[in-house]
Amino acid sequence: MTVEWREIPFAQLLAEPVRNGIYKRKEFHGRGVKIVNMGELFAYPRLRNVPMKRVDLSESEKGRFCIHPGDLLFARRSLVAEGAGKCTVVLEVSEPTTFESSIIRARPDTSKGDSLFLYYYFKSPPGLRNLDSIRRQVAVAGITGSDLARLDVQLPLLSHQRAIARILGTLDDKIELNQRMNETLDAMVRALFKSWFVDFAPVRAKAEGRDSGLPRSLADLFPVRLVQSELGETPEGWPVETLADHFEPVKGVSYKGSGLGAGGVPLHNLNSIHEGGGYKYEGIKYYSGEHAERHVVLPSDVIVANTEQGHERLLIGYAALVPGIYGNYGIASHHIYRVRPMPGSQLKASYLCFLLNSPQMHDVVSGFANGTTVNMLPLDALQKPLVVCPPSELVEAFDELATNAGQRCEELLLESRTLAALRDLLLPKLISGEIRLREAEKAIEVVV
Repeated sequence: MTVEWREIPFAQLLAEPVRNGIYKRKEFHGRGVKIVNMGELFAYPRLRNVPMKRVDLSESEKGRFCIHPGDLLFARRSLVAEGAGKCTVVLEVSEPTTFESSIIRARPDTSKGDSLFLYYYFKSPPGLRNLDSIRRQVAVAGITGSDLARLDVQLPLLSHQRAIARILGTLDDKIELNQRMNETLDAMVRALFKSWFVDFAPVRAKAEGRDSGLPRSLADLFPVRLVQSELGETPEGWPVETLADHFEPVKGVSYKGSGLGAGGVPLHNLNSIHEGGGYKYEGIKYYSGEHAERHVVLPSDVIVANTEQGHERLLIGYAALVPGIYGNYGIASHHIYRVRPMPGSQLKASYLCFLLNSPQMHDVVSGFANGTTVNMLPLDALQKPLVVCPPSELVEAFDELATNAGQRCEELLLESRTLAALRDLLLPKLISGEIRLREAEKAIEVVV
């Protein structure tokens, strides 16, 4: 069956004229209505209930400047040329939420156009070409609401729009679910580390005659009381020693830009670590230049950021475990330290990683940083701090849990990459009518 496609001005698909957001005003963290800034627009292509700053908004402004599910938000301007016109669709809004002046709101008429279909249209090659045709470059790249409204959009009947949106949305739903599962797994392991090795919650429970909530085999590994030490109260029998007694930090290779490219070995670098800790997969580089054995990193090695622009300590001193998806051989850049347990130490790499990412230890380690414009972390920061040393059986139990969680996160990441590749393959074909709906549905049945 041939599907009828038509070309119609974008304005005719809208329930009301496009609108720019509110001009910048004082932001708050605890009161007022949420506000979508450019950061949220670029971070969340499909916007749900996420943390945002807040602003004061009058009742009359709420009627004009709030967003609803189904709204499309466009970047009105951007320092990056291709960023102007970037589109986000609002999926969920649980409370009044407004948007800033650098954003254009378009509210589709649901009897004429499906919001999710239109979102995917503006991500497809025809939609991107359309946006490119109205992008202007002055001091910064930008588009106007009037130009956006005049764009001619090619689309099929509403039922067909909804079917296309459902197919592509199913893939994005699964990708987002995988991301939330990864975030949950990381939060669970961080919470477990904090309970066992920072708060010493099982020890406190036993000291107070309460059930620790752990299986007997694990509960027996915790002593029954806390004693005073150089670090304050710590579990009885757990020695306090320096990081240098258990771990060896080594700075990575000082690489040349000419060696970077699509080929070579994985280069784990400053952009491989998230602010607050954890591995940042999108930061990987590849290097074909010379390096020494001391620069090599292996899966499950710890890497620590030793450099940061400014002095806010948002990145410096934070750690990540090297994942296995890049193979068994990689190298570290000079902006990070590779840290491994010393031979004979009962402490594991996973223990060190979550220790360094705990607020208490990060304050200590990052406090060693020094510099003027660029903050640098000396080796002393990973040698002199004191660390409490739990028994090897308990460290191994934590390491097993952390390793299993990390492996599951990698599996979900690889699955999401497969789903994203399929979505990106189907998107232009569905939007152009090149592929039939049933063929696309069969394609996603295999992976979803």
